[in-house]
Amino acid sequence: MASPNSVLVTTEKSTNDFTLLQVHDSDSQMFLEKKQKAASLKQFSWFLLLKLHKVLTCLSWLNTGFKSTFALVKKRISLSGISDEDPKYRGRLYRVIMVFLALSIGALVIEIIAHFNKWNLHSMMVKPFEVQSLLHWSYMAWLSFREDYVAPFVLLVSKFCIVLFMIQSLDRLVLCLGCFWIKFKKLKPTIEADAHDVEDPSSFPMVLVQIPMCNEREVYAQSIGAVSQLDWPKDRILIQVLDDSDDSNLQLLIKDEVSTWKDKGVNIIYRHRLIRTGYKAGNLKSAMSCDYIKDYEFVAIFDADFQPNPDFLKLTVPHFKGKPDLGLVQARWSFVNKDENLLTRLQNINLCFHFEVEQQVNGHFLNFFGFNGTAGVWRIKALEESGGWLERTTVEDMDIAVRAHLNGWKFIYLNDVKVLCELPESYEAYKKQQHRWHSGPMQLFRICLPAIITSKISKWKKANLIFLFFLLRKLILPFYSFTLFCVILPFTMFIPEAELPLWVICYIPIVMSFLNILPSPKSVPFLVPYLLFENTMSVTKFNAMVSGLFQLGSAYEWVVTKKTGRSSESDLLALVERESKSSNEDKILRRRSESGLELLGKLKEAEKHQKKKRNKLYRKELALAFLLLTASARSLLSEHGLHFYFLLFQGLSFLVMGLDLIGEQVS
Repeated sequence: MASPNSVLVTTEKSTNDFTLLQVHDSDSQMFLEKKQKAASLKQFSWFLLLKLHKVLTCLSWLNTGFKSTFALVKKRISLSGISDEDPKYRGRLYRVIMVFLALSIGALVIEIIAHFNKWNLHSMMVKPFEVQSLLHWSYMAWLSFREDYVAPFVLLVSKFCIVLFMIQSLDRLVLCLGCFWIKFKKLKPTIEADAHDVEDPSSFPMVLVQIPMCNEREVYAQSIGAVSQLDWPKDRILIQVLDDSDDSNLQLLIKDEVSTWKDKGVNIIYRHRLIRTGYKAGNLKSAMSCDYIKDYEFVAIFDADFQPNPDFLKLTVPHFKGKPDLGLVQARWSFVNKDENLLTRLQNINLCFHFEVEQQVNGHFLNFFGFNGTAGVWRIKALEESGGWLERTTVEDMDIAVRAHLNGWKFIYLNDVKVLCELPESYEAYKKQQHRWHSGPMQLFRICLPAIITSKISKWKKANLIFLFFLLRKLILPFYSFTLFCVILPFTMFIPEAELPLWVICYIPIVMSFLNILPSPKSVPFLVPYLLFENTMSVTKFNAMVSGLFQLGSAYEWVVTKKTGRSSESDLLALVERESKSSNEDKILRRRSESGLELLGKLKEAEKHQKKKRNKLYRKELALAFLLLTASARSLLSEHGLHFYFLLFQGLSFLVMGLDLIGEQVS
């Protein structure tokens, strides 16, 4: 038997006649084992310290973020103004939402009491002697009444909304398939090879270009500059700057800009109406009444924030050659500020789908779509035969498009011709824009329905106009979106018998949102925010749809969308062509006129008295936020799972909108 400190040596003979020595030292082996244990213990300690450091860093970051967010919200509530909506109209929907909120809070309190008293939260049979109190008896009576009367009614309404939801989803799917077919077949409008003789300027048609604007201080210069550089024979084009501004200082600035380009040889004139009636429609109607209009064959229209490329007319006007029934050529919008903030990113998703899918499919298969009001070229004959610009709605562009379609004119959409413009960067500006875009179509539907029914177009085109263009996409979409996800869904949390299935609140909406986001693939990471954002905007769209349909006070409200005057890399050429003009003040001083010096003084005086703009609070969004959060608390009691998460995040998105924490942040 070997001693503890002995060394055991064994010899083995291998097949290759080599001797293998194995030395067994028990002390050495124990030392190695202890060393390995100490090293692993030290590594484990470092691992725990690193994890603890990460946790503490994360907690510190969350704490800082929570404190800053809480401080921001507190400051916003104390300093913000109330929403600028019409108080009379705001009260109608707001009061309805507040009634639902009060009922949901009361129901939640009762459900919490029932939960902690271990009452059955579902319907059950209780014998009279088992009733513990008056509250318990009232609760059991409510369960019986809910199951017999309330649940069937809620189920009926929810099934109706689900049917509308599925029809609209099917329409969206068909549009996507149509877009895929266009891409797969590489279909696009074509022009004749000899549309215009480049060598002979007289072969180019006479084109009128109109820039309607109203108090567009931030963007008037870049728009006039871009249009003035359109590549078209100078004697075959006339630019009308149609200024409806009520600021005399701004009028002088715009006149000065027009004079600058006129001195460079551009055929451009300035027009200003003394009485601003009919908004944009009245402005365009007034401009088309000029005597010299009869000399022009086409008219291109650009809003004040649009910056067409120099080749715009050469890419659009030739499509009219050999197509006497073609009334409109519409180009696509491209956004200079689409990555400015979360709000502009989400708007970009919506509008990319509108242009890439809706406009392109309807233009190719139906030769009809709603005119976008800008970045399009009209045949003047089509405008005149369709009745010209009318002031009867706030969507004069859609109005003229529908009337032209009823008169047999065809439209072409060019997806590859893009015109730079701006997206609203603040929630306030976007909200006002969406109100006009969703109330106007309902006004127009009321007015145009008799004309559509009695028109000479085919029954298929009539059905498309009534059921798809107006009812499905302009009325049904905001109706079911608001009713189903903002009213019925939270209501069903207190009525388990009418609970909505998961495929309605999760699977189908995600698929539809994914289809919407496909035309802008870089926006895929914003899929969930986009879904929540669309549901949040449903209250504004529903609000506007109802006001337009029933001719309420805010239906005819027209507010010019706020612009920032952002530029892009493509504007550099325009800046060089404009001789790198530094500012309006320098431009006024160069003219060295008394009126210019006087205007400069007025501008400086106006800057001193300029008021700071503040973010606002939006009551309806805040009320819906608390309604959805209350419903999410109720779903948590019942362990609904996915319903809880949807209601929670949807409620938080409404809270963000209500506090105006999305988009441009101002003082």
